Amino acid sequence: MSRSDLERLSKEELIELVLKLHRPEKTSRTSSKPPASDRKERREKARPGGAKPGHEGHKRALTADPDQVVEHRPASCSACGEPLPTDLPAEVISVHERIDLPLVRPTVEQHRRLCVTCPACQTRVAAPRPAGADATPFGPRLHAVATYLKTFQALSYERLQAALSDLFGLRLSQGGLMNLLRRAQGCCAEGRDAALARLRQAPVVASDETGVRSEGANSYHWVFRCEDAVVHHAATSRAAAVVGEVMAGHRPAVWISDRYSARRDTASDIRPAWRTSLATWPTRSRRART
Repeated sequence: MSRSDLERLSKEELIELVLKLHRPEKTSRTSSKPPASDRKERREKARPGGAKPGHEGHKRALTADPDQVVEHRPASCSACGEPLPTDLPAEVISVHERIDLPLVRPTVEQHRRLCVTCPACQTRVAAPRPAGADATPFGPRLHAVATYLKTFQALSYERLQAALSDLFGLRLSQGGLMNLLRRAQGCCAEGRDAALARLRQAPVVASDETGVRSEGANSYHWVFRCEDAVVHHAATSRAAAVVGEVMAGHRPAVWISDRYSARRDTASDIRPAWRTSLATWPTRSRRART
C-alpha cells in the first residue's frame, strides 16, 4: 500500500489497519487453528536443507586401528595384460572402510553335578552345588542390557521381549523380565540413596509428575530435581503424601512447581518460597493475556 492509498483512508479505516498490524499472528495458541497448521507454516518458511554455500565439507575419519586390513592388488596390467608379481612395491591410493556389528549370540554355560561311587567304601559321593545354582540363570550382562532397554530406551515389556528375541535369540517371558529388572534394582540402591540425600538437603527443589501405565495399571511418574540430583519416583497416587515420602520432612527455601493442589498444599505446609511455572498455565489464560 502506497502513501497516497493511506491518505485516502478514513480515520476508522486507519485505526482498523493499525490494529490489524499489531494483532498477533494466528496460531493454535492464539486462535482455534489446529496445531498441525503451525507445523505447515513453519515448513513453508523454513530454509531449504542441505549444505549452505561456502560450507566446509566433513567426512568420517578413518579408524586408526582397524580390526582387519584387506589389501587389493591388481592382478594384471591394464595396458598390456602382463601378470603382475605380488612382490612389486605398491602405494595406497584410496581406503574404504566397512563397519558392521559382530554376530551376537548368547553363551550358555551348563554346570553338571556328577556323582561317583567310592571304590573303598562304595559310598555314592555327589559334587557340591555350584555357587549361584539356586539363583537366576541370567548373567550380569543380560541384566544390564535389559535394564538399559527398559529404562533408558523406555521399551514396554512386550517390545523388550521382542528385542531380546530378534537381536540375541533369547526367549524370556514377560514375568521373567519383570523379575530380572527387580533384581537389577539392588545395583541402583546406593546411587538412589545418595540422590535422595542430596535432594533432602537442597535449598531449591523443583518437582512435577505425569501419568503412566505401570504393570497394566494407571500410575504416576514423579520427578524431583535440585542442583546436584534428579530423583525419579513411581507411585500409584498423585497425592501430597508422595511429596512427603520423598522429601522426608525437608523444607527447601524455594519450591518450584505447577499449580497442582498437592504440591501447592505441601509447599504451604513446609513454608518455602513457592514459585509457579508459567509454562503450565492453561492455554486460554495465555490467550487472555495476549
